[in-house]
Amino acid sequence: MDSFPRQHARTQRLTLGEPRNFTVSPDGSRVVFARSAAGSDPVNMLWVLDLADGKNIERCVFDPKAAVESSESVTPEEARRRERAREGAGGVVSYACDNDVTRAVTVLAGQVFLVDLATQAVDAVSALPVAPGVFDARLSPDGSRVAYTRGGDLFVCDVADALVGKVGSERCIAGSDDPLVTWGLAEFIAAEEMGRQRGYWWSPDGRRITACRVDNSPVAVWHIADPARPDRAPTEHRYPATGTTNASVTLHVVDLDTDVMVDVALPTGHEYLNSVNWTSAGLIAQVQTRDQRDITIVRIDPATGSCATIASDHDDTWVELVPGVPSLRPNGDLVTCADRDGMRRVLVNGNPVTPDSVQVRSVLSVGDDIVAVVNDPATPWFHSVVRIDANNAMSVVIGGEVVASASFGGGRIVVREATMGSPSARFRIVDGPSIASFAEEMLVSPNVSIRTLTRATGDVSVAVLTPRDGSKHPLPVLFDPYGGPHAQRVLGSQLAFATSQWFADQGFVVVVADGRGTPGRGSHYERAVHLDLATPVLDDQVAVLDALPTWEPRADLSRVAIRGWSFGGYLAALAVLRRPDKFHCGIAGAPVTDWLLYDTHYTERYLGNPDTNEAAYRATSLLEDADKLTRPLLLIHGLADDNVVAAHTLQLSSALLSAGRDHEVLPLSGVTHMTPQEVVAENLLLHQLAFMRRAMAIRSR
Repeated sequence: MDSFPRQHARTQRLTLGEPRNFTVSPDGSRVVFARSAAGSDPVNMLWVLDLADGKNIERCVFDPKAAVESSESVTPEEARRRERAREGAGGVVSYACDNDVTRAVTVLAGQVFLVDLATQAVDAVSALPVAPGVFDARLSPDGSRVAYTRGGDLFVCDVADALVGKVGSERCIAGSDDPLVTWGLAEFIAAEEMGRQRGYWWSPDGRRITACRVDNSPVAVWHIADPARPDRAPTEHRYPATGTTNASVTLHVVDLDTDVMVDVALPTGHEYLNSVNWTSAGLIAQVQTRDQRDITIVRIDPATGSCATIASDHDDTWVELVPGVPSLRPNGDLVTCADRDGMRRVLVNGNPVTPDSVQVRSVLSVGDDIVAVVNDPATPWFHSVVRIDANNAMSVVIGGEVVASASFGGGRIVVREATMGSPSARFRIVDGPSIASFAEEMLVSPNVSIRTLTRATGDVSVAVLTPRDGSKHPLPVLFDPYGGPHAQRVLGSQLAFATSQWFADQGFVVVVADGRGTPGRGSHYERAVHLDLATPVLDDQVAVLDALPTWEPRADLSRVAIRGWSFGGYLAALAVLRRPDKFHCGIAGAPVTDWLLYDTHYTERYLGNPDTNEAAYRATSLLEDADKLTRPLLLIHGLADDNVVAAHTLQLSSALLSAGRDHEVLPLSGVTHMTPQEVVAENLLLHQLAFMRRAMAIRSR
């Protein structure tokens, strides 16, 4: 029988087998989605749920295992995209449909596959006979053409001609002989930090494409080596560290009928291209200044490339980017999100249409109706789905004690619901059938209470987990936070606490706390970490620790551990370095130890320009505190990590050694920031448990 660590690794954190990436046809007759065949199967297939005439029949329309010998052979571009999106599964991890959702394309092992979604013909899948190495294939709105990149160049292929093997069906519409220049691809910063995973967009009539040209030559060269394979040369990685030069990104429109390319005259002084959106209402783009205090939204004339400003926003700290906007309604109304009256709100033509009593988390769909995810800042662990109708009236679609997300189209809303009352997420169509999930049920049963710690600096969301053994004796404490911007760990869902409960079952009181800087409690709460990513974050964890005995009398505050990954790893190391009186051992996984080694868009948003804010970087660097270590510290890092590179851990280890401070380092050969490998993921949990028991002299249960 599986242990939880084995199950957790084998099922990729219990995500395999869940339906995902929903697309609803405009007539509401089909829902397309990806899903693997079982909770331990990492290969996603493409499915269609037929809703016409009340059929409600699920059918697999593309099985990657039957298409190629190895569905895990991916191009370098696809490998990088999966890393940026934290995607660990294989098979159909992304797909794109035509406007009517009658056809879809997906890329497998660098090859384009065309799938007929509307019929049940046995030959519904065709491999387009184009050269391999394809990435990010997308159909034109009418489905007659498919665009994709290969080797950094952008191509268009006529589908009908390709299927009959006609010579010249494929042509390059934008390319470069310079290997540092790409067309139609998102640069590192866009994909890693801005949520823009793509680099080209079809016009609604399928006659034009607007595409990014990215020149990576100004970006500093870093090298990612595998010390376990000295026969392999290090990989060059263009990494824009804070304070250094970003890639140069420009936008262009190609007319496919005339091959004429026009340059888009984006506003000057705006270094970042956040998003592009092209609908029947027009072509728009949002750009952002390097200091992220200003954004400008422009309407683009695709024939000339000229731009007209239609909106702008300013914030003295930073302007937050919200997934799903800006976008245009069919009538031309501009839909954005902005921080107004202390809350993030949906704006239509600059006017707020969501109340100042809810925080908008993302916009899922923009049409005549707008669909968004929001939360009440008093209970940010619950997420609701709301609809804003054509008259800008808001109604709740899914609310209550639930963590909900959704997809919208054809008048139908497909929702994912997770709750504290169920060990599995539920998928269904509002006022329609359920969609099967093959995800495994977790082998732990969270025993968790969620509460709020009231503080003058802002309320803190806290989850406390305990063993189910009914024991009365004192228990060591484990803090298990992320604790930083853009990530929320306290959620009203059993699934959110699977790993934390496993640690609790090993004999710990486990605490998960979302302090200042984390999302959901309002704009000011998020901005409390401006120019200081250390003090408010750590202070909130300490405050929760001090309050813990009133909630859980068994908590033994003389034995407190803290573990975390990425920002959570930074927080774990920070805690044992600066508050050894409170935290008695730490496990720091893939920690940022010196913010000068992290990227521009993320780091400068919070700490500013290092040339003018040197004190902020010095005050938040773990290297400055190396001589303060008096508690056991385990550093863990994947040596193939190209996001938080291994230099973070290695430099901290060197500083600790120079200061004569004992510590442990666990290097993970070939592992990236995600740690998707089964054996690594399983034994990593066991290794951390053993370290904490050894460090705090805890007997095994």
